[in-house]
Amino acid sequence: MTDQALDLGGPDRAAGARTGAGDRFFGRHRELKSLHADIERAGLDTLAGRKAARARVLLVAGRPGSGRTALAAELARSLADRYPDGVLRVRLTEPGGRPVPLDEAARSLLRDLRVSAPPGADEDELAESVREALAVRRTLLLVDDVREAEHLDPLIPDNPDALVVAVSEGPLTGIPGVRPCTLGGMDAKSAIELLTGFTGEVRITVDPQAAEAVAEECGGQPAALVLVGGWLAARPSSSVADAARRLRALPDDGDQPSGGRPLARAFRLVYDSLPQPAARTLRLLALAPAGRADAHTASALAGCSVSSAEAVLESLAAAGLLRGGDGVFEVPGCLAGLLTALLATDRASEVQLARARMLERTVRRLQACRAVTEPDGSPARRKLAGLPRALRFASVAEAGAWLDARRETLLASARMAVDDGELDTLARRLVAALVRALAAHRGTEAAAADLYGLHRLVLDVATRRGLHRERAAALLNLADLDARHDRTEEALGRYREALDAGRLAKDDYATGRAMESVGGAYQELGDWQRAADWYGRALAQRQTRGERADEARLYGRLGTVHTYAGRYGEALRSWRAAVAGHRRLGDVPAQARALSEAARVQEYAGRPEESLRTCREAVEWARRAGDTRLQAALQLRLADTLERLADPTAAQLHRHAAERLLGEEGSAYEIRSGSEED
Repeated sequence: MTDQALDLGGPDRAAGARTGAGDRFFGRHRELKSLHADIERAGLDTLAGRKAARARVLLVAGRPGSGRTALAAELARSLADRYPDGVLRVRLTEPGGRPVPLDEAARSLLRDLRVSAPPGADEDELAESVREALAVRRTLLLVDDVREAEHLDPLIPDNPDALVVAVSEGPLTGIPGVRPCTLGGMDAKSAIELLTGFTGEVRITVDPQAAEAVAEECGGQPAALVLVGGWLAARPSSSVADAARRLRALPDDGDQPSGGRPLARAFRLVYDSLPQPAARTLRLLALAPAGRADAHTASALAGCSVSSAEAVLESLAAAGLLRGGDGVFEVPGCLAGLLTALLATDRASEVQLARARMLERTVRRLQACRAVTEPDGSPARRKLAGLPRALRFASVAEAGAWLDARRETLLASARMAVDDGELDTLARRLVAALVRALAAHRGTEAAAADLYGLHRLVLDVATRRGLHRERAAALLNLADLDARHDRTEEALGRYREALDAGRLAKDDYATGRAMESVGGAYQELGDWQRAADWYGRALAQRQTRGERADEARLYGRLGTVHTYAGRYGEALRSWRAAVAGHRRLGDVPAQARALSEAARVQEYAGRPEESLRTCREAVEWARRAGDTRLQAALQLRLADTLERLADPTAAQLHRHAAERLLGEEGSAYEIRSGSEED
């Protein structure tokens, strides 16, 4: 069984062990047989003649390090053929102990299911989307490291043909009908077999009693046996009896519960044998976001070269203290608490400095990731060329692949930086760099869900620090995403908050932008009077500041809402003002469009002859602008107007002219002034 197959994302993959022949699954045959029997056993609903309303839930319960995730993974592997729609996995607790919010877990599952979810959707909406997606699929859902029944319950599909395998430390009494399988220590035979994979058969054969003693000292816990096995593998001249003797000599940690002492003692045996630089790096990995680190992260934390950090990570993985490969390593969840306790003995200033170095390195990597998308010769590319080779990316494809592979870790790093509260300047730089990198590589629409969460982090920092300008910017960004995904009421509330923050910051740009956006939200809600009022306020501010382009644009927005409200006189005045503004700016295409809208208003007002003259003028300006599609659209509007004036011959001439202009470009587009409504 391979590493990837064995590790389905859980924190304590330890029922299998790394051996020279690759990872294998050891022991737990009785438990595995029991779980299969539970699946075959009829439930209470079936016995009562009813069809079950929800998926069956099996529980694999045990302490971290007991091999609970490995057993659940082996069960999922053995059942995969029964579930044609696949095996899904999600983790509800990070290795460091942070509970994964329901919305994050639900989004992860929806991404795996290739189901889109609107950015900013709340937990209930996302969980419901997960249940709806799973209700029509025959899937096996493996949910790792469940702390409370309330965390799991919203994700259980309403589908009796699906199966949920949950991994937890204790019972989940809040879920009816859950079937538990509680893990203790491995049997002696399996424990010794696991140990043999590290030591080879000779050392076990010459002293089988010592091997039994090691298994006993480790409490039969796979994670502890893996650590001792790694220690022995690194010392070919040491006997198994040496390991047993050293384990017995280690003092008990009074803070550890009795069930956790075997793992704590095995960890102490290995940790005490590490060289000082490796031990320090291992302690600092407790700071790694989501418990994951690559050579750059370890290099920044330890303050050493990338090559040295890479060698240390490889040695720690060989000792069973880390897992993973391909450049990314993860702290096993069963060891995260032990590392955190060790790190607490270091000087706080040194720990904070290490955290700052890690965040700074992440910022620089993200800046390089974005810069590689810029054109050659741009300031960003020149700055990129000045970075050390280890921080640079050779191509856009390489940078994009790195960003995709590290996405979850980078988001966790941003959350960790904001939660820390003592490095807010670095946190703000990190979030800004991540936002720009995601937008550059994935586009704002594709990355909208991640961007929404990042803007909320910025809002948290800005609120905590009283940074009104940043708070206004974050609120505007969040409101824009709300508006884009049809949450207009929520967007309106945030735009108003952004207006207040902009005024406190004396930020004219944010204030004007917020006023215009409030008007846009009211327009979307069909409240034309309030929309016109807020557009008018924004217009007055732009006029005061002499921002002519924005002034012309706002006249157009005013003309639009007056048109919708049936106030054609005011609408026509606004559009004429917009035409004059665009003429002063020399913006010929915008002038042509504004004239077209003025013609539309004149037609609505029952003045077709004036509309015809204005539309002809708009055609001439569109021709001067070289905008063929706009010119064709205006020709079609002229044709419609002429038909209403009972001149079908002239109308037909304009239709033919529009067809000639378009040629092979396709149909002319309809001119709209900001809404899909007339």
